[in-house]
Amino acid sequence: MNQEEVDKIIAEAVAESKRESRKKWHKGKSSSDSIMTARKVLNWTFMVGFVAAVVIYFVLPEQRVLFFSVGFGAVVLKLVEFYLRFMF
Repeated sequence: MNQEEVDKIIAEAVAESKRESRKKWHKGKSSSDSIMTARKVLNWTFMVGFVAAVVIYFVLPEQRVLFFSVGFGAVVLKLVEFYLRFMF
């Protein structure tokens, strides 16, 4: 076996390793499309809830329970979206 054959075998092994590594980190679109859609919906709902909480805080300052309820609900939605982002 000469040096050229050894280099060719090593290059093929490195290329195969890169392909396997890419498959590990970049999943196909079919499995992540529904998760991506759910994340987008949750993120938009969070933003709407956050804006609603800010409006309630300034428009109805005596309604602290409503403000905290809407704000806490928005934060819970963001936590669910965060979970989906890093777990799937």
